[in-house]
Amino acid sequence: MEYINNHDKVEGCVFCNALGLADGPGNLIVARGRLAFVILNRYPYTSGHVMVVPISHQSSLEALDIAIRSEIMELTNQTMRVLQQIYQPQGFNLGMNIGSVAGAGIAEHVHMHIVPRWGGDTNFMSAVAGTRVLPESLEDTYLRVHAGWLTAAKNIPS
Repeated sequence: MEYINNHDKVEGCVFCNALGLADGPGNLIVARGRLAFVILNRYPYTSGHVMVVPISHQSSLEALDIAIRSEIMELTNQTMRVLQQIYQPQGFNLGMNIGSVAGAGIAEHVHMHIVPRWGGDTNFMSAVAGTRVLPESLEDTYLRVHAGWLTAAKNIPS
């Protein structure tokens, strides 16, 4: 209900707005790169559902320069490593929905979804009740993923 009640009240781009806030459970940004950042999905399909978002406000991948596209892929790779350590998923869905007709909920700012997956993780709740069942709160997910990023950063050679 929070999303339905507040969705139309947000001014501007939710990703750009998040960039202006201090990182924490309030803005859901778990890691920042030079040209892109990693943010939890506020309405996740599974625990650990994150997005890699360019800082540049562009609606499509081809509008981004090669350095930004490269950083998006490197952050995607690192995020998968962090999520693997935290959640031990058996696979991942990666994807971009470019344009509202392609399913983009935030079509004006391109972003990559990273969704951890496990065998048998789909159930009837989404199809029948339009409801998602998550085993942890979004704040708990934030704390776990952010801590995973801090640990991973210590292990990256300079």
